[in-house]
Amino acid sequence: MKSIKILTFLLFVCIHFCTAQDTTLLLKQNMLDKDSMQIFISEMKGWYFKQGNDTAWAKKDIELSGWKRLMPTELTEKMADKEGRLEGWFRIKIIPDSTFGETFFGFKISTWAASDLYIDGKKIASFGNTGLNGAPYMENKFAGNILPVQVNLKPGKEYTVSLHVVDYLSPFPPHELKAKTVGLRDMIRVVVPKYYNRLVPQAINDEVFVWTIVGAFSAVLSFLFWLLFFQNRNEKNLLFFSLASSFLTIFLITQSFALNNGIAYGGISYVWLWVCNLVQSTFSLLYFMSIPFILARIFKRRFSRYVIISFILVIFYVIITISDLIVPGQKINEIIGGLFLLLLIISSVYYVVTSWKALKGAQWAIVIGLMIPLFLLVTILLIGFISQSFLEKYIYTYYLILVSCLSFPFSLMIYVVMRFREINHDVQENAKQVVQMSEEKKELLERQNVLLEEQVTERTQELEKSLTDLKSTQAQLIQSEKMASLGELTAGIAHEIQNPLNFVNNFSEVSNELIEEVFEERSKEKGARNEELENEILTDIKENLTKINHHGKRASNIVNGMLEHSRTSTGTKEATDINALCDEYLRLAYHGLRAKDKSFNATMETHFDPNLPKIDIIPQDIGRVLLNLINNAFYAVNERANLLNLAKQSGDANLTDLDYKPTVSITTQLTADKHLEIAVKDNGNGIPQKILDKIFQPFFTTKPTGQGTGLGLSLAYDIITKGHGGTLEVETREGEGSEFIVRLPFIN
Repeated sequence: MKSIKILTFLLFVCIHFCTAQDTTLLLKQNMLDKDSMQIFISEMKGWYFKQGNDTAWAKKDIELSGWKRLMPTELTEKMADKEGRLEGWFRIKIIPDSTFGETFFGFKISTWAASDLYIDGKKIASFGNTGLNGAPYMENKFAGNILPVQVNLKPGKEYTVSLHVVDYLSPFPPHELKAKTVGLRDMIRVVVPKYYNRLVPQAINDEVFVWTIVGAFSAVLSFLFWLLFFQNRNEKNLLFFSLASSFLTIFLITQSFALNNGIAYGGISYVWLWVCNLVQSTFSLLYFMSIPFILARIFKRRFSRYVIISFILVIFYVIITISDLIVPGQKINEIIGGLFLLLLIISSVYYVVTSWKALKGAQWAIVIGLMIPLFLLVTILLIGFISQSFLEKYIYTYYLILVSCLSFPFSLMIYVVMRFREINHDVQENAKQVVQMSEEKKELLERQNVLLEEQVTERTQELEKSLTDLKSTQAQLIQSEKMASLGELTAGIAHEIQNPLNFVNNFSEVSNELIEEVFEERSKEKGARNEELENEILTDIKENLTKINHHGKRASNIVNGMLEHSRTSTGTKEATDINALCDEYLRLAYHGLRAKDKSFNATMETHFDPNLPKIDIIPQDIGRVLLNLINNAFYAVNERANLLNLAKQSGDANLTDLDYKPTVSITTQLTADKHLEIAVKDNGNGIPQKILDKIFQPFFTTKPTGQGTGLGLSLAYDIITKGHGGTLEVETREGEGSEFIVRLPFIN
């Protein structure tokens, strides 16, 4: 029984030691990184890790069942939950070696993850907020506190270090743990006092100061370039200078913000740091790409297609890298960056070398400004190749970066100043030449002015004579048009009067014969006379005389009416019956054409509004308009009829053309908008669309030479629009006919 108890006790002790932390990390002098004076304990063995959260896990002596051996550098994204959150505790036991002596150690936490640091179960410091005491989570802006947490660790004594960590996956590709951005190796480090003397002042005073000064100078240059461009927008080079300096300024400012994770600004958030890095990468790429482009423009060289293709490939590589389509390694990025830098140097040197013989004046400023950063770059590479530590120690002291970044923008500003000076000098020389040429031309102009005055006088006399001849010719043409209209009107009047005169002549002859018969009856003996026949003959004679009187008055009325309408217009408007005026001129035009061509026949249709009131117009002028429109309509239908007759004779006529009947119609009506409308319509060939806009122009005619002056429609248009304030419009379809519409304003 006693042996069983002893065996059970030994088993319990073994289990206890198996579940307890059985590895202790001994901190030695040789573990110190000589450059940074730190011990990177995150990558050393002896760590235990457990996911979850329990503040009791910070105690010094606890059982580690369920814990697993895991270094902070071994954290992976797979350990995060569905929300992308990773929370857990790290534990390690450390013993400072006696070689350190009595010195204060420090713990440096450099990670975006929020964390709480415990030593022997006592909370030493918090970095960010893990949610302790119910406070909301806040990531650790580790650059905001560059000083480590000082802890008094006695040599040879064992300490339990516990680190509570809460981290999230990055929202940006490749969505790794935020702590991996700066490296899990830097999650927790042990530092010695020499760390304060070497790195902290340099990080605060040197790097940030240099980048801030460079950014400020670049911003001033950018502002000056934009100011010059807006004052001289024709100088396109200033636009490219302004863009390049702006690209450099944005790059330098974001670099200053992102330097050492915003150390000079109290630290910045993970998102803002990512944005700053993206912006500085993009605008640094744009700035360096603009250098060969500016050189090509200044030296007036063609931009090589190979350089353009190379730049496009670099941009494409950057895009697919940012979008996480590919995740290249560090060496690949370094190779791509080196090739891009080499391409920039080669293309820039190429433009300088190939333009060397043609360089002059302000262009040398660009060459010098380009050679300085290239020389400094080669110098830095040589120093780094010889001694990297020497480069890191002294490079910022001499501000080589300040000179290399600003030399090219400063050279552009010097180029602009020298270029403006050259332009000013050229302007002055050109001005002198212009003044000299102006004096010479002034004398020449004075001599030419005399000659020109003589020529002007001569040309003026010729123009006056031409104008007089033109007016005379125009008057003759107008008179010819009037005479042509008068001839047609006279023919119509003669034909119209001929009808009642025929009646008068016929009844006069019949009456003479009847009178002879009366005389014959009266010469007979008294018993043989037929008094009833005499009375009948006398009655017939009386009726004939009545008819003669009727037709004589009819002829007299026609003559009086024609005289009234054909007399010279006084310009006085009179109340006129439009229906009667249209009917009268329709008949006169028809009979006038019949008098000239006996074979002419046409159907006349009238659609008069019986309720049409009288309207104040100048009858003679409107009569001329109607006569012209009706004559044109009769001419159109007669022309189509003649063409169809020729086609019938040759056998080319269509069946639809065989039933063609020349028709001219006149319609009058009072419109709803108080206008009196007269429409003269024909079924002739219509007016071609290509000449439709010319028919109202003076001297334009479609009639054969000698048959028209081209003034009829022009005069009609002026009478209607200018004399009566109306409109004259035309609607036509080729092969179907035309319709001229006169619209006169009517005031009741």
